[in-house]
Amino acid sequence: MDEIRVPIYLITGFLESGKTTFLRFTLDQDYFQIDGKTLLILMEEGEEEYDTKALAKNNTVVEVIEKEEDLTTERLEAMEIIHQPDRVVIEYNGMWLVSRFYDMKLPFGWGVEQQITCVDGSTFQVYMANMKSIFMDMVKYTDMVVFNRCKREDPLANYRRSIKVSNQSAEVIFEDEEGEIDDIFGDQMPFDVNAPVIEIPPEDYGIWFVDAMDHPDTYVGKTVRFKGRVMKPRGMGSKFFVPGRIAMTCCADDTTFLGFVCKSAFAPKLKEKEWVEVTAKVAFERRMEYQGDGVVLYAENVTPCEPLEEEMVYFN
Repeated sequence: MDEIRVPIYLITGFLESGKTTFLRFTLDQDYFQIDGKTLLILMEEGEEEYDTKALAKNNTVVEVIEKEEDLTTERLEAMEIIHQPDRVVIEYNGMWLVSRFYDMKLPFGWGVEQQITCVDGSTFQVYMANMKSIFMDMVKYTDMVVFNRCKREDPLANYRRSIKVSNQSAEVIFEDEEGEIDDIFGDQMPFDVNAPVIEIPPEDYGIWFVDAMDHPDTYVGKTVRFKGRVMKPRGMGSKFFVPGRIAMTCCADDTTFLGFVCKSAFAPKLKEKEWVEVTAKVAFERRMEYQGDGVVLYAENVTPCEPLEEEMVYFN
């Protein structure tokens, strides 16, 4: 991969999701200042506007792309020649597929440094009901999702899971009118995390998976029991397998497997894709498969079981 000479900060989100407000604040912060020139490319016009004096003070020039067909390599290369920016900030149109931008050939030296997605918490469920495929495409590669205008009574844990099932590495932040909201899960876990054996109901597998990934300390040293399918990736060794479930991201043809590495004396006898009930102690260790630290299960018992009536994990 070519070295990034001109980093791109890609800001995505639907119309009135808070992209402009977020960018106006960020562009004016000391930590975001650079000595060179910033090129701000606007691809969507909302109610909020930029302060031209503030942009000039921060050595920021603006270009506008109003039509999707005008978003071309040639147009971006022309901007490179005219402005010779040291970095690029893009306010992306919420109705354009973000994957199209990632598939584009960019000017030499340009590359996405960070993608941040803004979401209006008060309208999130409406967009998920009507434009789910566009939203999932939007968050597929994002580094951070910022939910703003949230209320504490909103189902924030469900919002978070909707993101994590599509992009497990994305950081998810919730903000109300006064700032960040912490501890969004609170007492919402639908199972007893202090039980001698934490029983994970099939319908709550996704909730447990995300919570264990985000808060491994809650489960380390404890025993869990759940049902899942066996996956045996190559190169893991005969004593390892990955029990888990398939989760739907936006449609039946767009799915991902959610599971943790598991060590078990039973592993050599297990068959790929067979259903099993796993009872295992939870650890948090460095593993090559995670490219870092992650949850590792040490199975105390693995028993074949009947397939679940509903095989898919949904995050609605």
